[in-house]
Amino acid sequence: MTHKTAILFVTVFLLATTSHVYAQASSKKPNIIFILADDLGYGDVGCYGSTAIQTPNIDALAKNGIRFTDFYSGSTVCAPSRASLMTGQHTGHLTIRGNGEVPLPAADSVLPQYLHKSGYVNGMVGKWGLGQANTTGQPAYKGWDFFSGLLHHVEGHYQLPDSAWQLQSGTPAKVKIPGNKYSNEWFKDEAIRFIEQQQQQPFFLYLSFTLPHAELNVPQAFLQQYLHPDGSSKFGEEVSQRSNLHYGYQQYPKAAYAAMVSQMDHYIGEVVAILKKLHIEDETIIVFTSDNGTHAEGGRTRKDVAAMQSSGPLRGIKRDLYEGGIRVPFVVSWKNKIAAGTNSASMGAFWDVVPTLCAIAGATPTAAVDGVSLLPSLLGKTQPPRDCLYWEFYEGGFKQAIRKDNWKAIRFFKGTGPIKTELYDLTTDIGEQHNIAAQHTALVKQLELLMDREHTTAAHPLFQIK
Repeated sequence: MTHKTAILFVTVFLLATTSHVYAQASSKKPNIIFILADDLGYGDVGCYGSTAIQTPNIDALAKNGIRFTDFYSGSTVCAPSRASLMTGQHTGHLTIRGNGEVPLPAADSVLPQYLHKSGYVNGMVGKWGLGQANTTGQPAYKGWDFFSGLLHHVEGHYQLPDSAWQLQSGTPAKVKIPGNKYSNEWFKDEAIRFIEQQQQQPFFLYLSFTLPHAELNVPQAFLQQYLHPDGSSKFGEEVSQRSNLHYGYQQYPKAAYAAMVSQMDHYIGEVVAILKKLHIEDETIIVFTSDNGTHAEGGRTRKDVAAMQSSGPLRGIKRDLYEGGIRVPFVVSWKNKIAAGTNSASMGAFWDVVPTLCAIAGATPTAAVDGVSLLPSLLGKTQPPRDCLYWEFYEGGFKQAIRKDNWKAIRFFKGTGPIKTELYDLTTDIGEQHNIAAQHTALVKQLELLMDREHTTAAHPLFQIK
């Protein structure tokens, strides 16, 4: 073989090999990173109108992707919202319909189990809250190959725990959080470790922060940007949280809350940076949302929520079925698939996530789901009309809510019987200030019948109407 022939042979070989590798890469299913905030309000990020809190990395996801304006969480508190996200069911059908450490039963199939069948490796980092060790809901039983985080939701109340959980041979084991790190910094580090390990194959990463959930304890580096040079809060007068309460002392509840949102935003920026470094950003879908509306806890009051406009133009907060308790930011970035800077008014909710991600991944839910795929909306196509969205909630007396088109109804119970239904037209009254039920009695009856249709008797006695 002559020298020129050898060079030609090598060149052809390299071109063929490169083309094969490129074809493999281009046909690879997209990685999926689903980022969940904990108690973040609809108005707490810049791309949803906040001027009080700096969130450049979340805003960049919206600038590069799609921002939904009418998207809802699964519930108005943690556990049922996350159960809805994982199962594709709403609270009228879920096993877990409120907080209380009830595990997912063995019969409940969830998103990572569906993605497993489509070739995905699944990693979960942060707060799980759907099954402790030695229960049917522990992470390894629900399709997670990798888990570093917290099992019990109360573990997530504290920002500097000394230990957390990791899967070891399929069993959750207690491990020490290294270096006295804040838990969410460790979550971010573990998320990056998982990405680096799985970069060559399609992966699903569920990054479930405990930010900005109380306790309002945040590293000084993030708090500093919300303090004046003299050490006072940029939010004006602050009423400190006492040290002898559940969440502990915080001198500046408003500034600390804002700092925790920016802390999470910073960690999201680090996750995006590792995708760029590994050259897999273009083949990765990133979803960002919150499990429910903002809170008034840890020294933070409803007055503080209003002053910071954490619920934006919406009424209510966490534990309300008004919009501020359940309408949440929902941003999806998917380069070369989603048109940059898109806004969508399509109605969506957590129970749509399972059918949407399954449609993207080529997976099929094997259990009944209440959601629909939002893939048409993501790709700029016409989203088929849907019937309604439904919620129910048990704390402080049973309540139901339904949204159909522009109409929103909330029904309140005393004991086992309904006592009143409120009705709002969200096109003219997004803040739910004008109850117009008396002017639309036939419509109210129609919406109440839909509530009756969507509600099934809860299997667990904790969530039965009493």
